[in-house]
Amino acid sequence: MLITGVSADDAEGDVADYYESQRAQWGFLPHFTAPFSLRPAVAQAWQTLNLTIRGGMDRRRFEIATIAAARARGSTYCTVAHSMFLRDVCGDPATLDAINACPDGSGLTGVDRAVYELATRVATDPATIGEADVAPLRELGLSDADVVDVVLAAAARLFFTAVLDGVGARLDAQTAARFGPEEVTAMTVGRPPTAP
Repeated sequence: MLITGVSADDAEGDVADYYESQRAQWGFLPHFTAPFSLRPAVAQAWQTLNLTIRGGMDRRRFEIATIAAARARGSTYCTVAHSMFLRDVCGDPATLDAINACPDGSGLTGVDRAVYELATRVATDPATIGEADVAPLRELGLSDADVVDVVLAAAARLFFTAVLDGVGARLDAQTAARFGPEEVTAMTVGRPPTAP
């Protein structure tokens, strides 16, 4: 980590509240909190944005779009964390296995594949997205609002992955330990996890 941030022992006010909220969610204080501890208003704004986007769409679809964007941007941190949410919160280990087996999303079918492909394009080449990229989603019954949700999920992930990589944050050993070594290797697309 390139940024030290506010130590847990020295945290007060908004930073202490932020740390407590993250401990409650993760069971420990994740590495990604360090840079945000220096700008707690940004941490709050990010949480609000992320939860607003996630709350406005199907949770499983949010996780698939987020994983696609995180993989495309080379963020091990977000790839593993959101793979855990897809498996544990959404109860969908089969889709996670399909993504790990075919990281380009080709192992997915139907709406899942279309969402994954659009989110990947948002993360890698948004200026060239055209009607041909959106049409498969519409043909599968998604509304314009559904398409916007996928774009929002992917675009928001770009902010978070850029912050984490920009400050050298690495996936916490506690999160990596939720998967077997082979699974972690399959999801390591950028900075390696912190050693246990």
